[in-house]
Parts: sequence; C-alpha cells; structure tokens
Amino acid sequence: MTLLLGALLTVSAVWLWTGPSLPVRRLAAVDRETQRPGHRLQTSLRKNPLVRRLNRRREEETWRLGVIELCDALAAELTAGRTPEDALADAVESLPSTLATPLRDILPAQDLPQALHRLSERPGAHGLRLLAACWRIGVERGATFAPVIDGLTQGLRDDHDHHRQIKAQLAGTHATARLLAVLPCLGLAMSWSLGADPLAFLFTTLPGLACLLLAVLLDAAGLLWTRRIATKAERP
Repeated sequence: MTLLLGALLTVSAVWLWTGPSLPVRRLAAVDRETQRPGHRLQTSLRKNPLVRRLNRRREEETWRLGVIELCDALAAELTAGRTPEDALADAVESLPSTLATPLRDILPAQDLPQALHRLSERPGAHGLRLLAACWRIGVERGATFAPVIDGLTQGLRDDHDHHRQIKAQLAGTHATARLLAVLPCLGLAMSWSLGADPLAFLFTTLPGLACLLLAVLLDAAGLLWTRRIATKAERP
C-alpha cells in the first residue's frame, strides 16, 4: 500500500507541475477569497509560479482588450473633429484606471510614438506599437488619421477573436495530453487489482527504478512538449 501511495504521489507531482489548468483555477479561487481579509496569504500566493502565470494571462487579456477600446474611442473622438492630442487624452480617460494610469503618464512625452512603443512591451499591449506607427504617419505626415485608427481597431479586434478561437481549439489538445499522462498510473492500478505486484518491481529493483525514472521523465517531457507546441500556436 505504501508503494502504491508513493507511485500515485510521484505521478501527481508531475501532473501538478506540468498541468496548469486545475491548480491555477484552485489557486485563483483561493486568491479571490483571500483578497479582502488575508493580505499575508494573498502575498504568499502571488509568489507562486502558477499564480504569477495566471496574473500574467489576466494582464495580457486586459491590455489586449484595453488597446482595442482605446483605439475605438480615439477613432470616435477624431471623427468628432478633435485634435489628435486631445482625442487621445479623452480616449485614455475612458479606460479603467489600471490601463489609464500608465497611458496618462506618457501623454506629456515629446516623442509620443516612441513612448507608446516602449509601453507596447507589456504583455498584450503589442497593439500600441501599431498605434505608434499610425500616429507617426497620421500626425507627422498629415495623413487622414481617423480612418487609419478605425482600420487599426478592426484589425486588432479580428486578431483578438482569432486568438480566442485558437485557444478554444487547443483546449482539447491540452485535455488529451493530460489524459495520456495519467494513463500509466491507471495501468498500474489495473495490474494491482488483477493480482500483480508492479510496484514491487518498480521500487525494489534497480531495473524497476530505472524504468520508473525513465517513465516519469518521458511523461513530463511529453506534457512540456505539448504545452510548448500549443504556446507557439497561440502566439504565432
């Protein structure tokens, strides 16, 4: 029984380390519950790699949608006849404070396109780089600005929808990879139920330990490889 427990704990450790979805959801739930009274627990959770990954994804999605909202508001202000500087200032004020504050800080910059380009290094804010290019062309060269920003808004919205579709299609791939990763553990349980003793071979003999170590490494490598392929597909 002890050997079976050890095997299950080994496979569970690999599973928890490589599969983010279930742990991330649990940690996110704990994080939401502890935001109000448990500041110390909240701080410790933020140091967890899974929580940091979840926060990074939230920040990326927030900036992605915020840039689309910014460009949409900017196009509306320009169509109403506002100057580009005033239109951008009003568009920034329409955003949530988490996005408006860093954007408001760069408005006084002499080289606004360069400031937008630096801010675009944040996760999900790559659209600001395109906005900077449009700003440089529209303001400095006298091009028609409102239609350009309107086209940029539509392009960013289409890109966001495409990204969400890819992410939804890859959900089945992630689930299949995790199912295949846990199948060896189920095989050991079936062997045990049929009267065999595979754990004695795996934990008490040198060849068995070698097989166990190799299996765990291959299992982890398969999950990491699948995640890497999916990450490249999500961020081409």
